[in-house]
Amino acid sequence: MVHTGFMAKIKTSESEKIFSPFEGDSFRFNCHRYLECFNRCCADLRLILTPLDIVRIRKRLGISSSVFLDKYTETVKVEYSSFPMVKLRMEDNESHTCPFVSPEGCIIYKDRPTACRLYPIGRASSKVEGENGLREKFFIIREQHCLGFRENRLWKLDEWLDHEGIRQYDEMNTQWIEITSSSNRLRGGGDLTKRLKMFFMASYNPDRLRDFFFESSFFSQFHASDDLKEALKSDDLELLKFGFLWLKFSLFGDKTLKLEASPAQNRTTKPRHV
Repeated sequence: MVHTGFMAKIKTSESEKIFSPFEGDSFRFNCHRYLECFNRCCADLRLILTPLDIVRIRKRLGISSSVFLDKYTETVKVEYSSFPMVKLRMEDNESHTCPFVSPEGCIIYKDRPTACRLYPIGRASSKVEGENGLREKFFIIREQHCLGFRENRLWKLDEWLDHEGIRQYDEMNTQWIEITSSSNRLRGGGDLTKRLKMFFMASYNPDRLRDFFFESSFFSQFHASDDLKEALKSDDLELLKFGFLWLKFSLFGDKTLKLEASPAQNRTTKPRHV
């Protein structure tokens, strides 16, 4: 079992972090700008970003994925995967604040990262070989400064997930977890460094991935319908999904893509006259 802790919003100051198992079916919480602690949770974070997080944030900012990665992220190693992960770079100030927080709140709120949507809920997801879907465990994150738990708003867990827009992220994140938690299935042979670069591009740099698909000989080797190719040119979500299929094919040998027929297979044999 591989835990994918990127779904949890993690303080770098371990003494300030308090996780407890989610018990029962509801919790009390509300966050708004009139709380004394408003914005304090948006600082000193080790916030791992998912591919969908990057697609949505860089589109919100109107910049390329390469610029976003260079300006706002750092590449890190995590204990639950052999693949490189990307975390949001905090500002170089005394509080190490999030680069997207303002006195009025989050400036990218509609496209905020998955972990921010979940907060104050933490989630550990794991993929078990031989099982369909993911195993999940939820936690409550009670930071000492947070006054939101004193509010009277009562939430059911499912209600919270729907309210914060988590469901629409789950399909994409699940496909990615299946890859990040399966590093032990890497095919033998080949250059590991090259494979990790392949993973990084398909996961975090959709602009470069699109260029790779359309400016190389990729589609002379792998089959894709004309409709799919058109979608890949403009739809970042379809691009991510196709990139995940390519990673599963290339890294693990899964039959997720169809190879184009070779010229020899395309030739027809003329019948012999008797």
